[in-house]
Amino acid sequence: MFGIGAAAADPVEAMEHPADGSSSPPGANDWQCAPAAAHPDPVVLVHGTWDNQNAWDVLAPDLRAAGYCVYSLNYGRDTSSVWGVRPGVYGTGDMRASARELAAFVERVRAATNSARVDIVAHSQGGVVTRQYLRFEGGADPADPSRNKVGDVVMIAATNHGTTALDMGRLVHLGSSDGPADRMVGAVLGTAAAQQVVGSEFLKRLNAGGDTEAGIRYTVIATRVDQVTTPPESAFLRPGPASRVENLWVQSFCPADTSGHGSLPRSPTVIRLVKHALDPAFGDLTCAA
Repeated sequence: MFGIGAAAADPVEAMEHPADGSSSPPGANDWQCAPAAAHPDPVVLVHGTWDNQNAWDVLAPDLRAAGYCVYSLNYGRDTSSVWGVRPGVYGTGDMRASARELAAFVERVRAATNSARVDIVAHSQGGVVTRQYLRFEGGADPADPSRNKVGDVVMIAATNHGTTALDMGRLVHLGSSDGPADRMVGAVLGTAAAQQVVGSEFLKRLNAGGDTEAGIRYTVIATRVDQVTTPPESAFLRPGPASRVENLWVQSFCPADTSGHGSLPRSPTVIRLVKHALDPAFGDLTCAA
């Protein structure tokens, strides 16, 4: 089964994680939250494919307890596919539209918190949607990076260069949606799933100008045992001009952590790496798998 998100990466995980996204994760979406001086940028959490905001039920309260204002959204609801019609399943729609949803949500967060910038933590498809937002939907300003609306981007097993999961790349090249295989995959798994396959027209356009935007600090976290973002190193980014990229293997910090793709947002190792990426003063990177 081709799966990318955390809550519903495959049918088994879907049954184990019944949260439907109708309620925010604990600690998230307090629209009265005032950012503290220690953590002035609110954090926006962006889930993956076939998932919803409850992917962050562990990380969100942890970040809130650490003093961050935390926000999460559901995006990409599209009931035209077999998987997309299921309750609580988001992240199936065209990622271009999802990036616009993220853009609107970031504006809401910035207005509520009176913040110039947000930080983003994204899992799987969420990382690609974030990059689409930065490049094409106003998240970054190439003419003046000081006007970027995002400071730090932390990606967890993002499908930045597509995935070969189950050799789907042999069958799918979605973008124009004019082939029978394209229509079949879109009808069953959703447009976003096909857009994340190696060689898709969507990814070609997104990556044509390089992986990064000037003025953004990127941290990419990947696991060597990923069976969804494959090969796992395809998550990593190549830094462009005036950007900073840190690519990290989970196993470099905790060899015993063999969390699968879907459970990475709940991994103690990943949560520590996220907190360190958002605030380098957070130094607890002990292995607690």
